[in-house]
Amino acid sequence: MSSRETHVTCPCCNSHLDVDLRTGKVMKWRRETELDETGKPIVRESDWDEAAVRVKDRMGTATDKFDAGLSREKERVRDLDDLFDKAKDKLEKRRENDELA
Repeated sequence: MSSRETHVTCPCCNSHLDVDLRTGKVMKWRRETELDETGKPIVRESDWDEAAVRVKDRMGTATDKFDAGLSREKERVRDLDDLFDKAKDKLEKRRENDELA
């Protein structure tokens, strides 16, 4: 559990909840019967499978975000080059007009 989460026990059903303090969302919850005698969650095979799927999805999302950021950066460079060329053309036109005047 990180410092941005807190552990809460439900007074009605004694379920254990991990709550994100920033968003107020319940990140994890376990029924009281799903805990061993030391209070730690009992981990099932399905829990590992779900976690593996979440990690795989997160890695795909990270790659997509990286690719999107890279293409935005390339567009930004192209846009800055275009702005520089426009400013340079404007300066050249101004110099030509000053020479003619």
